[in-house]
Amino acid sequence: MNNYPHPIIAREGWPFLAIAITASALVTYFFGAWSIPLWIISVFVLQFFRDPARTIPQNPNAVLSPADGRIVVVEKALDPYAGREALKISVFMNVFNVHSNRAPVDGTIQTVNYFPGKFVNADLDKASIENERNALVITAANGQTVSCVQVAGLIARRILCYVHPGDVLARGQRYGFIRFGSRVDVYLPLTATPKVVVGDKVSATETILAEF
Repeated sequence: MNNYPHPIIAREGWPFLAIAITASALVTYFFGAWSIPLWIISVFVLQFFRDPARTIPQNPNAVLSPADGRIVVVEKALDPYAGREALKISVFMNVFNVHSNRAPVDGTIQTVNYFPGKFVNADLDKASIENERNALVITAANGQTVSCVQVAGLIARRILCYVHPGDVLARGQRYGFIRFGSRVDVYLPLTATPKVVVGDKVSATETILAEF
C-alpha cells in the first residue's frame, strides 16, 4: 500500500509541474512576455495538484467525504459492487478541486475492482455506471459495508488507486488520485443518516457525509 506524509503538492503532479515550469522559464528567457500564458498554465497545474493535510473528525460513527467537491446525489440506489440496496452519496470534483482521494471510514478492503468505460461528464447520473471507474468494497471497523467508487470524468483520463484487498485503511488516509475532473460515489447501509444535501460543498476527510 502506498501512503506517505502530505507533501503539499501531490507527487502525481510533480512531472507535470516540472514540465510546465521548465517550459515557462525557457520561453521567458528567449521571448520574454510571450511566456505569460505558460505561467498561467503552470499556476493551474500547481493548484490542481495541491494536496493539503486535513483534520480528521473524532466522531466514531462518521463517514467522511473521500473527495473535495460538490454533492450531486443523495438517494437510495442499488450498490452493484456489494449487491444491495444502499444510501448513495456522490461528490463531483471539478478541475479546481483537490483530487486526492481519502478513505471515508476505518476498515479492511474486501475487493478492488476496475471497470473500463466511457468519459461522459461526471456530473451526470449515468457516469456512475457508464464511465471508467475503480470500486473499493470496505468492511468498516463496526462491521458495516461501505463501497467507495472513483469515477473518471469528461476530462479525466487516469484513475490511480494504491490499495489492495486485505489492506487496512484509516479514516482520512490517502488511497488514490484522479486527474482532471471526476466524481466519487459512496454507498452506505440504508440505516446510515445523511448529513449533506445536494448542492453542498464538501472537503475530503473534514466533511461528514453521513453517520452510521
